[in-house]
Amino acid sequence: MRRLTAPIAALCAALTCAAGPGRADPNFWVHEWPNTDFETTSVESWVEILSGGPPKDGIPALSDPEFLAVAEETRLGDREPVITLEIEGAVPRAYPIRYLTWHEIVNDEVGGIPVAVTFCPLCNSGITFDRRTEAGVLEFGVSGKLRFSDMIMYDRQTESWWQQAIGEAIVGELTGTELESLPSWMESWSDFAARNPDGLVMDQPSGYRRNYGVNPYVRYDSSARPFLYSGEMPPHDIPALARVVRVGDAAWPMTRIAAAGEIREDGVVLSWTAGQASALDTAEIAEGRDVGSVRVRDASGNDLPHDVMFAFAFHAFWPEGEWKIGG
Repeated sequence: MRRLTAPIAALCAALTCAAGPGRADPNFWVHEWPNTDFETTSVESWVEILSGGPPKDGIPALSDPEFLAVAEETRLGDREPVITLEIEGAVPRAYPIRYLTWHEIVNDEVGGIPVAVTFCPLCNSGITFDRRTEAGVLEFGVSGKLRFSDMIMYDRQTESWWQQAIGEAIVGELTGTELESLPSWMESWSDFAARNPDGLVMDQPSGYRRNYGVNPYVRYDSSARPFLYSGEMPPHDIPALARVVRVGDAAWPMTRIAAAGEIREDGVVLSWTAGQASALDTAEIAEGRDVGSVRVRDASGNDLPHDVMFAFAFHAFWPEGEWKIGG
């Protein structure tokens, strides 16, 4: 993982050009993935899948992380983003993006539910999945592959490949299997701590040499085009790296929610508050510009599964999705 400097941008362009039909062939990957069933897939064209740079497990997913009490945490800045998971009957947990930026997946168990807390920096996509499937409880790692710039995960049980943005297996024996998304959301550390003074926060992983707290994609969310992406740009003149809030197959631009403060549409209530730093702006995550936080609930006040992702990613995975751009 490196900052998107000019030399890296040139390298990315070269990689994109090199990813022609000859390289987009599963036979090229068999030596690294001997246990993956490449004959079973929902991917229409292998050209869609590129190497993101790191090899299999080059970005090390975490399992069974350690936690601190909120009062014991001293590393996080007030505006630093965390993924919040509040499951009934369990102590609320915060997973700091400063760690997920470098690990992308955390396999955990909360309230008796095995979960995978995931974050794809290139799509700003942070989703929590239930790891239970008909094939058993799965544990996920990072494949090092990208599709439409989104992380491809893999399960360690069958080595099937999973698309993080949609929570579905796309290559291997589990192709077509879908993971259940759980309600979780990104917010500032100060908001989590104020609401959950007796909560828990994931501790800094030990045994890894990583620049935790540093954003390796400086100014990425101000870029005109996504990293390693050659798909269509979003409609309605929405910038490719504008944040949208996806609920099901519909997306609300973050700017619209921020301007309104709260939107109630189609049984969904979206509420915006200031105070969360972008994880993909300045070199120090804690100093990123304020992009705000969104809570997504139903009309009864129950939290709903959702994602705050870049507009290009929503368009790539939901090409027929509904854009809630307002009147």
